[in-house]
Amino acid sequence: MIVPYQQDDALLLDVAAADARDEHVRLWWLGQSGFLVQFDGAHLLFDPYLSDSLTIKYANTDKPHVRMTERVIDPARLDFIDVVTSSHTHTDHLDAETLGPLRHANPGVGLVIPAVNRAFVADRLGVDPGWPVGVSIGEQVEVGPFRIEAVPAAHEALDPQYVGYVVRCGAWTLYHSGDTVRYDGMADVLRPHAIDVALLPINGRAPERRVAGNLDAHEAALLGRDIGARAVIPCHYEMFTFNTADPAAFVAACQACGQRGDVLRCGEQWSSASL
Repeated sequence: MIVPYQQDDALLLDVAAADARDEHVRLWWLGQSGFLVQFDGAHLLFDPYLSDSLTIKYANTDKPHVRMTERVIDPARLDFIDVVTSSHTHTDHLDAETLGPLRHANPGVGLVIPAVNRAFVADRLGVDPGWPVGVSIGEQVEVGPFRIEAVPAAHEALDPQYVGYVVRCGAWTLYHSGDTVRYDGMADVLRPHAIDVALLPINGRAPERRVAGNLDAHEAALLGRDIGARAVIPCHYEMFTFNTADPAAFVAACQACGQRGDVLRCGEQWSSASL
């Protein structure tokens, strides 16, 4: 089992100590596609999965979700969150056992979702359908210093139930792709956003494992280059044994195409001061 670089008390201390309010954005990889973003005293969570719900659900089946990395933090301890995103309804991006404790710890937290997923989200989480903020492609919502815009994603095919998010905070622009493969015109859609850091999956496609498609390491590096991202941080690996990737392949692909790639360990901090 992989032990996070920082977890529990150490992670919380690092988040608190990093809150310098110096116009830089900081983020921590929480495993799978989850990231904690900090800017100007506010905090956003991209697609957190902080439970063992999938491991329990698929135990003793032909598709076991054997965990590779220890949980980085109990979601109930994240009591300073302003807004959470869900890019689509797969459980590792919309987990009731993560979002329930988060909402209890943060009664005023916002949840941003694809607009077409509202009924599904309300049913899974057992919440009033009016609570989640639904955004369609090209629409924006502002929460504190974060301006969040939905952009297309293709988890095999383009569909409004799958989105990525472009988030602007001060002078910085982040792109969280959600689960996606590269689609025609994708770079043209994203390049005008002047993305500073792109958070991209690298686990690729595996039809024999019945895994829906994502960018692989080479594709993530090339997409980062083609959209002009100043840095790419890989994700969606080292969570489940049946659906992972080697980040060394991503590093090699970045070196080959001239793209900066910053690999984080689970629980590790990244800062825009490094750009």
